[in-house]
Amino acid sequence: MDKVNFGDQLVTPEEKTRRVGGVFSSVARNYDIMNDLMSGGMHRLWKDRFVAKVKPRPGEKILDMAGGTGDIAFRMAAKGAHVTVSDINPDMLEVGMDRAKKRGIDGLIWQVENAETLTFADASFDAYTIAFGIRNVTDIPAALKEAHRVLKRGGRFYVLEFSTSEWPGFGELYDRYSEHLIPKIGKVVAKDEDSYRYLVESIRRFPRMEAFRQMIADAGFKSTSVEPILGGLVAIHGGWKI
Repeated sequence: MDKVNFGDQLVTPEEKTRRVGGVFSSVARNYDIMNDLMSGGMHRLWKDRFVAKVKPRPGEKILDMAGGTGDIAFRMAAKGAHVTVSDINPDMLEVGMDRAKKRGIDGLIWQVENAETLTFADASFDAYTIAFGIRNVTDIPAALKEAHRVLKRGGRFYVLEFSTSEWPGFGELYDRYSEHLIPKIGKVVAKDEDSYRYLVESIRRFPRMEAFRQMIADAGFKSTSVEPILGGLVAIHGGWKI
């Protein structure tokens, strides 16, 4: 790849990785507050629905990639799963570890990892989850292939990510809201307008639901699926390693 999108800008892959790191280091401490403001608190319901889809079971080994603040990991650990929380950004992991300590949640493994070049052995996990993180990966096909590699046979792969709503009018309304208001909210609450402008642009640039489902299939996953929420504003994608 010569150039990739960092939001609406074209940059080198190395520059995108560096700049995405800067974005999440900047927003880490205000990440949950901003999620509440941007989604009206609905991100909590989406994450509940996502974990219900994953169906974590006691004793399973699950990799939660881009899991920084621990939202998904805490829910899965409560079901008895052994969760490794990985993120390319150590500042996001630090927030998650602080939250886990305050909540008295033990037993999670926290590890800095690049989704494109995981250090885990082949067939290490029963499930792989990534929530609101895949669109920030520089080389998404490489990350999908790594997810396939580290899963055991019969392992399941689930992604929760923003997409494009197919409800007439709603998608356009949300697009205007996100473009004009979210960066302003970021400026007031997080003192960082530019990072939230990038996050909005990254959502707009992410592949539509069917295109991303095909990318998951191209990485080797079988029985791929997509469950739209709010017409596809958010979607849960899934696949199995056979």
